[in-house]
Amino acid sequence: MGEKTPQGTLKRGAGTLANRLSSARVFQQVAAFLSLILLVLFFSFASPHFFSVRNLVTIGLQTAVIGIMAMGVTYVIITAGIDLSIGSLLAVTGVVTALAIGAGAPIAIGVIAGAMSGLGIGLFNGFVVAFGKVPPFVVTLGMMMTGRGLALVLTDGRPLYFREVPEFRLLAQTRVFDTVPLPVVYLFVVAIIAGFILKRSAIGRYIYAVGSNEEAARLSGVNVTKIKLFVYSFSGFMTGLAGVILAARLNSAQPAAGQTYELDAIAAAVIGGTSLMGGEGTITGTMVGAFIMSVLRNGLNLMGVSQFWQQVIMGLVVIGAVFIDTLRKQREAKAT
Repeated sequence: MGEKTPQGTLKRGAGTLANRLSSARVFQQVAAFLSLILLVLFFSFASPHFFSVRNLVTIGLQTAVIGIMAMGVTYVIITAGIDLSIGSLLAVTGVVTALAIGAGAPIAIGVIAGAMSGLGIGLFNGFVVAFGKVPPFVVTLGMMMTGRGLALVLTDGRPLYFREVPEFRLLAQTRVFDTVPLPVVYLFVVAIIAGFILKRSAIGRYIYAVGSNEEAARLSGVNVTKIKLFVYSFSGFMTGLAGVILAARLNSAQPAAGQTYELDAIAAAVIGGTSLMGGEGTITGTMVGAFIMSVLRNGLNLMGVSQFWQQVIMGLVVIGAVFIDTLRKQREAKAT
């Protein structure tokens, strides 16, 4: 016999609500994936060059850098934070890698130096946010300007080339089975690791808890300060990896690299279902969002759409994704 008590009714109601909310999130992720499929089909008919192997490889390379950055910023956004510094940080990490290798360090040491510089700057962002109680928007906006200036100072505004170590470019220009570029392999390997941490580890559960209700998480024993330090450090480290990959792909470190990349990475996370209000997001969704951004940009290029209109379209896509997320949040709030 079913429970007839008020407690039983309450439990059933809570279960029904949880199922509805879970279904809404799944629907959003499925909708993003279907949007990607529709974009691919549309551009396949709109341009005869879209579905060529060469163009698909180009899309993969474009997605690799943005996707890895987006996975890092997904962690930050889930905690209801933001990281606007990653575009500038992408340039800084490439420059640090080039300076280290140019000074005679082995390639492995140069790669580690680049990745660790990203982690260090991310840790600084997290420290100011967690201990200084400064809004993440302000901290990372300031670091965006600081990082860009630092990249220009270190290079005197000029690109640094890896002429003495041509092997460095093999990190990004080697192809698996003569088809799949290594950066695409990196993208999926990193996605598996980032997804596992977020969904299968205690720290992943704490990240969601902090984003859902920071005060409740603190009262439950979660060390909110450590979680914030971790997510900003992770975002910096992922951007460091992306910076190394981009430098290897271009065979140079460009101090102007990464401009507007922070917007693309954040957009990829939001389009993939990560809520700017915190508490929700998946690495799978972010991957889908990153591919949507790359396919849309690539397809518009093939159709001859000007860069100016591309910016307009990209901006409208992001606004639409945030608007849909806001409506869903409002419905959930009413349902509760």
